[in-house]
Amino acid sequence: MSSHALVSAKGRHSQEAAGSVRKLALLGAGKLGEGLLAGMLSSQFISASRVAATVAHQPRADELRHKYGISASTNNREAVAGADLVLICLKPQQVRSVLAEVKRDLRKDALVISAAASVTIAMIESAIGHPVRVVRAMPNTPCLIRQGMTALAPGQHATEQDVRLARVIFDSMGRTVVADEKHMDAITGLSASGPAYVYLIIESLAEAGVKLGLPRDLSTELSAQTLLGASALVLHTGEHPAKLKDVVTTPAGCTIDGLLELEEGGLRVTLIKAVVRAAQRARQLVEGQNS
Repeated sequence: MSSHALVSAKGRHSQEAAGSVRKLALLGAGKLGEGLLAGMLSSQFISASRVAATVAHQPRADELRHKYGISASTNNREAVAGADLVLICLKPQQVRSVLAEVKRDLRKDALVISAAASVTIAMIESAIGHPVRVVRAMPNTPCLIRQGMTALAPGQHATEQDVRLARVIFDSMGRTVVADEKHMDAITGLSASGPAYVYLIIESLAEAGVKLGLPRDLSTELSAQTLLGASALVLHTGEHPAKLKDVVTTPAGCTIDGLLELEEGGLRVTLIKAVVRAAQRARQLVEGQNS
């Protein structure tokens, strides 16, 4: 399929999804929630007149109302009333209490999409108290500049159309994939926590540049763009990273010496262990919800 056809298909799917949503309740319009809101409005997924957002404080609600032309308040029950799509962007510890607050106002046929970290579909269903269509989302912070990675996991009552609609929403923030919920802890440890690991790598490369005499700003820009370009090449070519690494590593060149230092320092194993440990912590948070 050509790139033009892909763009046209995405636009058609967005319009189809938008037409199916009469009212969107956005619970928690913080950084992520506002990012999703901006993406949905700019992609014409939904019009501002059909959005009701909630925040903790009225001045923030006033700011959102003036900035986007949406309905914004501190009243969760009012926002949810009549909404056929409820998007949860709350802090994990807030989700259970807010769902308990709004469950009587929630439409029986409403689709609930949750971007709250480590909040399981079972927990959402339990808090609402009846079968509900749920799609769980795990975005990462680069979503804020529309370069993010989001994994979606549908609940047992969610339909294929529900998943398509969720994809349209999060496609406005970067890439999306669909996965079984059993993989969400691993995804949390990898792509949700992953930006922090990358920032540490960028910082370390930049410090090396400074050690070699480069100005800090220049060294940081070189490091960040190098990681950005290398990542883009993996996605663009579909090649295994090891193959692309070999292209850079010429015989008797300087890169192989650098790679030997990384291997001796245990970078590969350390990164693997970091992802595994973060995933284990995500599992502990989930178990804490269910205890």
